[in-house]
Amino acid sequence: MLYNVGYLQNDPEFGNIKKNVDDVYKKLENTKDTLIVLPELFASGYNFNEMSEVRSLSTKTGEGYTFEALSHLSQKNNLHIVFGYPEKDKDKFFNSAALISKGRLIGNYRKIHLFYKEKEFFSSGDLGFKVFDIENSLKIGIMICFDWIFPESARTLMLMGANVICHCANLVLPFCPDAAITRSVENHVYYILANRIGTEARKETHSFIGMSEIISPTGELINRSPKDLEDIFTTKIDTSIADKKDLNPYNNLVADRRKEYYL
Repeated sequence: MLYNVGYLQNDPEFGNIKKNVDDVYKKLENTKDTLIVLPELFASGYNFNEMSEVRSLSTKTGEGYTFEALSHLSQKNNLHIVFGYPEKDKDKFFNSAALISKGRLIGNYRKIHLFYKEKEFFSSGDLGFKVFDIENSLKIGIMICFDWIFPESARTLMLMGANVICHCANLVLPFCPDAAITRSVENHVYYILANRIGTEARKETHSFIGMSEIISPTGELINRSPKDLEDIFTTKIDTSIADKKDLNPYNNLVADRRKEYYL
């Protein structure tokens, strides 16, 4: 099946959720009938100084301005939107990503592998990996940033049936854009990496590397964005290609696994 997919690469202003959401809304206003992936924490910013900032910028799943605006946009333009946000659940906070489809909240993923000082502010994800079947044969799995460095993340999503991996990120290390090609090939899936750009100079300074991209199941780099420019890219994919795990008449990525020898 053919589907339109894409990503948005942005440069958010830390803490200014309304401005950042409105900016994304405006940029996507003419995008229709598409799966769009946004970066990790795309509206809140990433570089927290204090726990009080996390508390004030976090929201319960399905509530708040971000969800309201993106739900409206997805319903109006027939979009599926995957986006990162800081989640509040009772007395815990998670680095999460939600999926909204045509105005409805479909699912939520909590980042399992926290990076660096995220561990001071967020709890590790406790919902496990999930795959969402949103358009018959469009089956998406969600990862967030540092999840990529553990190959088990993408492999688990593929074994659960994902043919598209949606990777919301705030990458500061240089390795992921190239490593994502390997993740695509070893799992024979489409890979949508949505990263951000810019610098957040606070108690510490973090600079983000951009290079959002879409990769085919055979490792073709369909598009890679610049390191320092905001960008939107969309393309058409054929999910039936990712559903076929045969590499040749003798090798199948799933059937050839030797689980008895893996830890």
